[in-house]
Amino acid sequence: MTVAHTDAVVQAEAVEVAALPGRRSRGGRAGLAAMAAVAATARVVAPAVLLLGLLLTQLLGVGLGPLPASALDTSAGVGLQERALFQDRVDYTLTNQSGVDFSGQQLANTSFAGAVGRDADFSGADLRGSILTQGVFSRSDFHGADLSDALMDRADFSETDLRGALLRGVIAAGSSFSGAQIDNADFTDALLDRADQRALCQRASGTHPLTGISTRASLECS
Repeated sequence: MTVAHTDAVVQAEAVEVAALPGRRSRGGRAGLAAMAAVAATARVVAPAVLLLGLLLTQLLGVGLGPLPASALDTSAGVGLQERALFQDRVDYTLTNQSGVDFSGQQLANTSFAGAVGRDADFSGADLRGSILTQGVFSRSDFHGADLSDALMDRADFSETDLRGALLRGVIAAGSSFSGAQIDNADFTDALLDRADQRALCQRASGTHPLTGISTRASLECS
């Protein structure tokens, strides 16, 4: 609607109200005409304000629904729990990803919390800072994957292939690694249950190809 058209609408409505017979109020017909002009102007301006608000919403990234936020820089001291609230990747929480091929993909800070990923292929994937809490990843392939600083507590990693995987700083308390292959994996600073640590030490061997840390040393095996 153009400005000229808007003015015409406002003037027409004001004239219509002023011309109504028998309408009396303090200030007379001039007051009624002024009130009509204000009301008509409001009806024209309100949609424009709403449209402007929607445009600002898109420009500023403030939506009515859930929007992914930018990943946080962990070097600035942001904790794992805070990072869990700020995802910049696809959210696979509580989904079924069994048999899906994620090999070599960039999945840093992605959430697989509570997901089922049996027989999935994560080999060579970048899973730094990802959330695998309470997920089921039995028989999945994490060969050569980077899981540094991942939240992988209370998850099922039984019979998974973790050979050459980088698991530095992971939180894996309450998880199962029964039958997992861990040759050349690096568990430096990983948080594991004592029973899991001992069981992993019994079959730990090799050295991580990138960090040069032996698997036994990373697990602090005696």
